Order: sequence, then C-alpha cells, then structure tokens
Amino acid sequence: MDLTTVIYEVSDHVATITLNRPEAMNSFNQAMCDEFSLIWKTVREDDDVHVMVLRAAGDRAFCTGVDVKQGFDRHPNVWTQIDPGELLSPKLNHVWKPVVCCVHGMAAGGAFYWINESDIVICSEDATFFDPHVSYGLTAALEPIGLARRVPLGEALRIALLGLDERVSAERALQIGLVTEVLPRERLWERGEEIARIIAAKPPAAIQGTVRAIWESLDSTRSQALRTGLSYTHIGNPLGTAQIDRASVPRRQWTLR
Repeated sequence: MDLTTVIYEVSDHVATITLNRPEAMNSFNQAMCDEFSLIWKTVREDDDVHVMVLRAAGDRAFCTGVDVKQGFDRHPNVWTQIDPGELLSPKLNHVWKPVVCCVHGMAAGGAFYWINESDIVICSEDATFFDPHVSYGLTAALEPIGLARRVPLGEALRIALLGLDERVSAERALQIGLVTEVLPRERLWERGEEIARIIAAKPPAAIQGTVRAIWESLDSTRSQALRTGLSYTHIGNPLGTAQIDRASVPRRQWTLR
C-alpha cells in the first residue's frame, strides 16, 4: 500500500498501524479516511494478520479529531452523504480481528472513532480525553453515542457537555473503564505489542468469533444475544472441544496493577 498519512507494518501476525501526521497532531483528513478504508479491507482479507496495534506518532497527541483546515469531500446530495468517520471505524468495516489501541497525549473528538471501537485500550500517564464539539457550537453526537457503550452514561454525557472546559485524565479514564491500563509513556508501545502478541498466539478463528459475538451482542437484547452467541460457538468450533492442549503450552501470566 502506498500510504501518506499512516504507517502500516506486519510482523508475526500483528499489524501495527501508526497515525503519522504529527505536524497536525494526527488529525484526520480525507486522505487518512481513504487510507484507513483500504487498511481495513486489507486486514479483513489477510489471514496472516491476527491482531492489530493502533498507535500514533509524535509527542503531543494521539489524535485531535478532524483536520478542520482541510475538511472532507462531501457529496452535494445530503441523503447520499455518509459520516467520514465510518471509514475509520474497524467494526463498521466488519473487521473482527482485535484492536489494541495505545493512546498518548491528547485524544479529542474524532479520536473516539478508534477508541470506541477498539477491543483493548491502554494509555500513557500523559493521556487526556475530551470532546470539543459543543464548545464550538457543534452537536456532539456520533462520538459520545459510541462512548456511551464503553463507559457509564453519565460519564459520556459529562465528556460531551463540558467540551473544552474539562479533560479526562489517564487516572480518571482508568476509573471509568475507558482504558484498562495506564503506563509510563516509554512503556506504552512495548506493552501494546506485548498484549497483541499474546492474543495473536491464540487460534485466530476463536479470537475473531469472540470479538464478533461480543460486539454484535450490543445491538441485541440479552436473550437474543445469548441465542446468537450459542450459534457462534458452533461456527467457531464445530467439534465442540478445545483446539489446543493447554498442558503443553507454556503459561504466561501477569498481575494487572
């Protein structure tokens, strides 16, 4: 792939995707949206990729949302227009391979397209999260709707309504479940890769089936989700037995602090 806004690398079944517009604090433009659409298609169809690590270049920001200086190509017919953020979202692009998201610095507005749809989110101690839409007189809708499925409703509303007047710290993000681990900045990428490689060593069909079953259950009632989930267990493992003898696999365990 000939990419200009993102770096894409694959090694040992792990695809590392690095946002690479540090001069614009990794804000996304039309080119980045188009490139992510291509990346998700590639990841979806490449069975050598089991897991993805999503991270960002530069020191100041993971992503500050849309690049307001460049804007987007919009169809003149309002009924034909789509949200450009759909091109950034792994689950909306039917990617069921796990995403480990490593956040540092500022994560604002449209950055939640990635954060909301990642499977594991970790961050560095300098990370801050906020949504500036209402501070500019814009309705905050798409990002907080996704966020409300990750954190308690009141927390999503607080982030959406306070806009630029409050930022969620890394410590607070851990408390509300937005992230699952906070690390020193110099350990962030290393830890993201470590988590990804642990997952990548597991049977890929089981991992993808698990991701899809859990995410698709969010659109169903509890009873519907459980019935569908049962069929997923048969699709992912027709024999109904374990595919790996765990007794023969070296154990790697750690304590989450």
